[in-house]
Amino acid sequence: MCVNDLVVQGAEPLFFLDYFATADLDQEVAAAVVKGIAEGCKQAGSALIGGETAEMPGLYASGEFDLAGFSVGAIERGKGLPNPDRQIASGDTVIGLASSGVHSNGYSLVRKIVEYTGSDLAAAAPFDASLTLGASLLTPTKIYVRACLEAAKHPALKGFAHITGGGLLENIPRVLPNGLGASLDGTCWTAPPVFGWMRQAGGIDEPEMARTFNCGIGMIAVTAAEDAESLIGVFARAGENARVIGTITESLDSEIELANLDTALGEVSWTD
Repeated sequence: MCVNDLVVQGAEPLFFLDYFATADLDQEVAAAVVKGIAEGCKQAGSALIGGETAEMPGLYASGEFDLAGFSVGAIERGKGLPNPDRQIASGDTVIGLASSGVHSNGYSLVRKIVEYTGSDLAAAAPFDASLTLGASLLTPTKIYVRACLEAAKHPALKGFAHITGGGLLENIPRVLPNGLGASLDGTCWTAPPVFGWMRQAGGIDEPEMARTFNCGIGMIAVTAAEDAESLIGVFARAGENARVIGTITESLDSEIELANLDTALGEVSWTD
């Protein structure tokens, strides 16, 4: 998610450093974590140039570990996003890029849902028998760097917003000038079934889903309506599932109107 946060500024990620802390080092666990970090760096075209490993048995319980990290990127001065030469305006189109799942936000609520339902993380997911519930909830965050860097070269692009903590409702306003909001239509995309399961199993209302989770959209791009199909083509050639999901609107308080989210989340059938 660090590299996704960089690319929305128009920056190319250069390198990543990690910090791994635990009570007693389990080499197999540490190796698996570093392997995952290396794969993420590979997808982002970023170098893994080092890190720190710390053993602190007085601080961490046995079998637990803490992981942190940061990424550094670079951009030519004056070439950042949102595009300073093409201001986002009312009537522009919002393009959504599909997420792979929950990504890395909302896990306090995820854990509450698992606890509330008494679900077994090692059992088959109620909505997908080919995966365990735990594996589905921990589907790796989609890294959009390569596709977004390609899109950033397109003169039609006006800006990006990475849909992280705060969901669709709180992240999109970050890219909008004062006086603008957005109107999104949930009939325009289909979220991974894990979101529908969480909504139904946890009894979560739509506003709470929209301000906690990405609900199937991990990144948005803004462009003029007449350029939307061209920009979608750029994303498609880069392997991303992108589609028009809404419109920029006039709004004094940067309100995000989200209609038909229940359609995007869908109905999930399962047996307890």
